[in-house]
Amino acid sequence: MTEPPKDDLVRFLEDRFACAQSCTECARACALLVSSTDLGPAAPQVHGPVHSVPNEGPEQAEAPHGLRRALLLSVEVCDATCRLLSEEALQDEYGIRLQVEWCRAVTLECAHYCDRTGGAADCAEQCRACARACTDFLATLG
Repeated sequence: MTEPPKDDLVRFLEDRFACAQSCTECARACALLVSSTDLGPAAPQVHGPVHSVPNEGPEQAEAPHGLRRALLLSVEVCDATCRLLSEEALQDEYGIRLQVEWCRAVTLECAHYCDRTGGAADCAEQCRACARACTDFLATLG
């Protein structure tokens, strides 16, 4: 088995580190937003038909709770991805690829929730930066 050229190895390590660092920054921004934003009381558990408030569609009623779920999921997935990319042990490339692809998808979804909610531009940008870093790292994997 031949070793990859040194330039490829350096690029791989740099992209891996950049992705892990971006995941950390995204997780931090999402955690900060979820802890500092008043998302209202938890959604009541309703048994039976749900009556909506006039002029409020299901998207608006669900928005704060959807944002909260997206933020918390982003924190968890970004943290797990950063830990995986930071480990030095030999790792399965397929497993790394799946984790990084999942992270990219979750952070993009979180960015979209942040955009729809308003007032979360910094978090949305951190999520997009993380998704870009994931994309760059996936390109390094080949």
